[in-house]
Amino acid sequence: MKIGPLSISPRTIRNLRKEFRSSGLARIGVVLIALVVLAAVFAPLIAPHNPRTQNLDRAQLPPLGFTDTEQQTQTKIVDGSVQTVTRNVTVNATATYPLGTNALGQDMLSRVIYGARTSLLVGLLGTVLAALLGVTVGLTAGYYRGRIDDALMRTADVSLAFPSLVLAIALIGLFSRFQADVAYRVSDPLVTSGLAGWFRDMVGLPTPMPETFVIPTVVVLVVGFVNWVWFARIARGEALSIREEEYVKAARALGGSDVRIVFRHVLPNAITPILVLATIQVAAIILLESSLSFLGFSGTTLSWGFDIAQGRGYLSSSWWIATMPGIAIVLSVIGINLVGDWLRDALDPGIEGEGGM
Repeated sequence: MKIGPLSISPRTIRNLRKEFRSSGLARIGVVLIALVVLAAVFAPLIAPHNPRTQNLDRAQLPPLGFTDTEQQTQTKIVDGSVQTVTRNVTVNATATYPLGTNALGQDMLSRVIYGARTSLLVGLLGTVLAALLGVTVGLTAGYYRGRIDDALMRTADVSLAFPSLVLAIALIGLFSRFQADVAYRVSDPLVTSGLAGWFRDMVGLPTPMPETFVIPTVVVLVVGFVNWVWFARIARGEALSIREEEYVKAARALGGSDVRIVFRHVLPNAITPILVLATIQVAAIILLESSLSFLGFSGTTLSWGFDIAQGRGYLSSSWWIATMPGIAIVLSVIGINLVGDWLRDALDPGIEGEGGM
């Protein structure tokens, strides 16, 4: 299999298949990621309710299998005087809201499903941006060495001196000063085409669904700028080693330009650790995006971190509001890390894998 200057050898494909068959953890990771991706892509089809619809009469319903107790206050007139009576009422779960509802009566399952879109979009787009910046800087530094290497890598060292969350918040503040758009609203093709409405009517689900979804552009830029340094360090180390190989020296002696040598020889042979790092960085960026959303920098209300922030004031009474999106984050990150371990074990024969479960 060949994609541009990059190619996947039959041996690599065999290693991937062999490691996948022998590793139960890899299969679990693939299943978890597949579930999250399917939920994000087909959210308008499978979400039980519109995640933005409020129903205060159904506020704070517990998830299936649980009950909740709330106090209800009634005012009565007894013998000409007004008396206030407070009683405990048991609130039962309902199959209509399998994961319960939040304080505004919004369905938590629908919000978790739609929140997957935000996390995956930020994770994937942020990783692509970080990889483009970091790999470019790293290959340039490692290939040319000298003063270029010192200048670029010292910049990376400065970035690493700041905690990721602190640096991300500082960059968001910087973008805000330039009045950059916090988010970009995109039409949902499944809804605008009428497919979601037709399917939901057929299976008896309530309509309509949100016609647009939000890509938090500033958050994508910020997480990309925060995480590029890891790709730069990996790419630089690979470039330093590969540039001394005989085939690179031969290409240089034959008059090959630096750009051609980097793209035809250095990058293809450095792609394995970069690919493994990219997989792991998706999980790291999902965690960073959730932290920013929790602090109110998400640019969208359909985010796992935002729901956790909304539920922190109800932990003692309605624990599920914060717990359900938290579980979604944990499962997504675990799945991505397990797939990253699988790729590492399969693509790098020098690293011993854990084997099957």
